[in-house]
Amino acid sequence: MLQAALPAITRNVAPHAHRPATIALGLHAASFSFSTSRAQTSSGLGRGPSHLLSLQDMTPNDLTSVLSTALKFKQQARAGTLQPSLKGKSLAMIFSKRSTRTRVAAETAMALLGGHALFLTSADIQMGANESVRDTAAVLSGMVDGIFARVDAHRDLMALRTHASIPVINGLSDDYHPTQALADLLTMYETVVADDILGTGAQLPDDWTVPDTRFDPTKLHGRKLAWVGDGNNVCHSLVLACAKVGLNATIAAPRGYTPKPSIVAEAARMPVVTHSPIDAVRGADFVFTDCWVSMGQEAEAAARRKAFKGFKVTRDLIHAAGPKAHWRFLHCLPRKNDEVDDAVFYGRESVVFREAHNRKWTIMAVLHHALGVGSWQE
Repeated sequence: MLQAALPAITRNVAPHAHRPATIALGLHAASFSFSTSRAQTSSGLGRGPSHLLSLQDMTPNDLTSVLSTALKFKQQARAGTLQPSLKGKSLAMIFSKRSTRTRVAAETAMALLGGHALFLTSADIQMGANESVRDTAAVLSGMVDGIFARVDAHRDLMALRTHASIPVINGLSDDYHPTQALADLLTMYETVVADDILGTGAQLPDDWTVPDTRFDPTKLHGRKLAWVGDGNNVCHSLVLACAKVGLNATIAAPRGYTPKPSIVAEAARMPVVTHSPIDAVRGADFVFTDCWVSMGQEAEAAARRKAFKGFKVTRDLIHAAGPKAHWRFLHCLPRKNDEVDDAVFYGRESVVFREAHNRKWTIMAVLHHALGVGSWQE
């Protein structure tokens, strides 16, 4: 494991004023958040390379810029006019956890932009075994143009960022999954624009793209996102994403599985947290869930399934709760039948595979800005 060879790295998170309490957020009082916002850090780490460890590394304007680039790339790829903006660039992909969407999205994104990705597992490189993270970061900084890391502990990414002179991008950690949240925002945005153009609740053809490539966050402002399930890394990143575009998030999770208060406190717009799936889904525009048992939590499977009883997203739950008439269902995948039934997952409201495909376009935009432009603004 990478983290076994890493020193613990902590940093103080500035307190946030004007954070009205909702309810107690579970049993995570001893948890720590590693805020990486350039606006919040006085260490200078946020300057220089455009790191993305959490969405706190982006301002709302940065996020709008990156998602506009994703829309542009998606449209250009369909038209055959995509330019190789990362020609001659290389990306080190350090993966300590297996992956389908994240790996394929990052590798194909680099290829389409003319760059090269090197897939590196713990069996391929010395980091965490015979070489320190500091030395690995220094070596990679002189050989590649960026690091895309999918790790267990978020402190691994913090260490890489501290010692690398090239951009470090979070492909997943135990606290955050920012590239997933970007794809989620893009998917929700596409459905809203499609409602305006194709008709409310219309099915989106696989090859349909938004005509105007300027991402307009006001189209999501005031809409309700309901999260039903574990208050995990994906949930954390969605909370931060919602705050940046004005979405209202309501999270339904069992006691002991709500989001970490320290991470929720980073959001400029506090979510509502409840233990009732029905309350969360009522009036929702978007309904999300995720795996109850993630990688590395297999020993907790029985206890988690017991705790999450009643949190499965089913047609019965939808009928009892009453979301908006033309609600949409999202799931970051992989999906298990524990958390959502087939009727919802494969139903007409589901956009899970468009959401998965959007991982490529949003990761492509992140890589373009971080490795090519050197800024989140074009």
